[in-house]
Parts: sequence; structure tokens; C-alpha cells
Amino acid sequence: MSFLSSLFGGGDRQAVRPLYEAAVAAARLPSWYREGGVPDTIDGRFDMLSAVLALILIRLEDSGEAARRPAVLLTEAFVDDMDGTLRQIGIGDVVVGKRVGKMMGALGGRAGAFRRGLAGEEDFVAAVRRNVFRDEPPAPPAVDLVAGRLRAFHDALRDSPLEQLLAGTLPTP
Repeated sequence: MSFLSSLFGGGDRQAVRPLYEAAVAAARLPSWYREGGVPDTIDGRFDMLSAVLALILIRLEDSGEAARRPAVLLTEAFVDDMDGTLRQIGIGDVVVGKRVGKMMGALGGRAGAFRRGLAGEEDFVAAVRRNVFRDEPPAPPAVDLVAGRLRAFHDALRDSPLEQLLAGTLPTP
């Protein structure tokens, strides 16, 4: 463990590693891209990962104090992953921090939009269209399919025991 990790609790992130890896696997399901029309690009994969993570973070938030630390650690695991991915694709040190900051903003924005959509304060399908498909949404049936699966995933997360989620056992989206 590095000096900075020991200061900021980086070793604790291993506790949420199974959950983060399960979120990545859920976001990589081929059906999002084939049937759902999510672009199978770096941006499209980021959009699906942040959509899945946003719903998991909403679920953790709903668990109150018991899930506060795991939610922070899950977000930190996302930051670590995005930092590593950007460096792997050749983004330089000077720019990585700014890009990761934008990615964190995107994750937070999705969580807020999905939270409002799921609460009926705004149209959930419109939130999915805007946050998963950006400027080029596919035909409405594909958007409806992705929105429906994300809503069903949210419902299944809500019904899943916290311990099960933290162990990396997610419902199928």
C-alpha cells in the first residue's frame, strides 16, 4: 500500500472490489449494446458503467449510515479505474485529473437525474436518453428498452439485501 493510500484509506477499497467488478460486468452485458442500441464505444461503455453505478449509489444512499462508507469507497474505486483507463489509452498526467473530474461530475449528474426520474419528479426515459445516449439516441423502442431495464435493475437493487450487494451479487439488469 502506498503512503497516500494509507492516508486516505485506499486499502479499504478492496472491501468494495467485488461490488465494483460486478457493476463493470453488468455494464458490459452485450444486450445493452445489441438490443439497447447503446454505442459500443469508449464513451458508450462509460455511459453504461456510470448509469449502473449511479443506480447502485442511489441504492446505497437509501440504506443510510450503514452504506455511507461503502458508497464513498465505491466512488473511489470508480475514480481509480477511470484514472487508470485514461492513462492506459495515452492521456497525459496534466489532463487526467481534469478528465476524471468531468467523469465524476457525469456520474453525479446521472445519479441526480435518475433519482429525480425514479421519484417521478422528471421523465425517467428522458433522463436515460440524455445520460446514456448523449446526442445520438437510437430509435425510441431501444431507449425504452434500456430505460425499462435500468428501472427494473433499480427495483431489484432496492429489494436486495445490502450484504449481498456489498459481496458483489447484483441482480441481472
